[in-house]
Amino acid sequence: MKHLLVIGQGPAGISAAIYAKRGGMAVTVVANGVGALEKAERIENYYGFGKPLTGRELAAQGVEGAKRLGVEFVHGELVGLRFKDTMDGFVAELVQGTLEADAVVLAMGASRLAPPLSGLRELEGHGVSYCAICDAFFYRGKEVAVLGAGDYALAEATALLPHAAKVHLLTNGEAAPARAPSEVLVHTGALAAVEGEGSVERVAFADGTSLPVSGVFVAVGTAGSTAIAKKLGILLDGAYLKVDEKMVTNVPGAFAAGDATGGLLQVAKAVHEGAVAGLSALRFLRAKMDGA
Repeated sequence: MKHLLVIGQGPAGISAAIYAKRGGMAVTVVANGVGALEKAERIENYYGFGKPLTGRELAAQGVEGAKRLGVEFVHGELVGLRFKDTMDGFVAELVQGTLEADAVVLAMGASRLAPPLSGLRELEGHGVSYCAICDAFFYRGKEVAVLGAGDYALAEATALLPHAAKVHLLTNGEAAPARAPSEVLVHTGALAAVEGEGSVERVAFADGTSLPVSGVFVAVGTAGSTAIAKKLGILLDGAYLKVDEKMVTNVPGAFAAGDATGGLLQVAKAVHEGAVAGLSALRFLRAKMDGA
């Protein structure tokens, strides 16, 4: 039996999981929380409920329904997604281990915004990056910094270690992570700006000091849809994942749905796109089975 991995357990992810599972596939949902829906205090514009309910309540009912059908759930933070060595599937890298799948649906919502740090937006593509695996090669023998303090930031810093001369972790006022590799130089001071003439040259701290670096990798919070998409080479449409009408990306076996694709950020739209993505993934997996 072929295996579908759904990343995200909001309306889009659960919808995709249900349709693929009912189609006879093994389905695992990976998530580290509900996402944006959890913050919804009152939902009264979605079909089927006589009384308003909270986002948390709606999410719980969705998960319960998927579990009843046999969908597996893994609670964990995704820090990376790559192709199998055989290039016939995917490997999801979690803090606690890895999961393999034959296809994947990205439904973890819209990417988090970068911190409001002077110079960060202006120097994107000129030393500011959001993907260590994508761009580490360009910083061979150079000093770089990773902006973040969580597991995702540690994963990005670790990916840079074999390439960069030095890797600095900038927590921007947050406590230093306990599990940082000894080779990573941790700075907990508050940041003021990313500076450079045409490209990144240094990071300035609020206390007036600075750190010379050639690159800054943004990894604040958890890995968002855009960051994960870049690791697979999925095309973007601005800040969102580019899909066709079947929720298919440019990477075979990779699909996307919900807030990650932009447009109307509503539950109804997410459920629809999740269903389409789940059915598209189902057709893809059946074709692989027929060709095996």
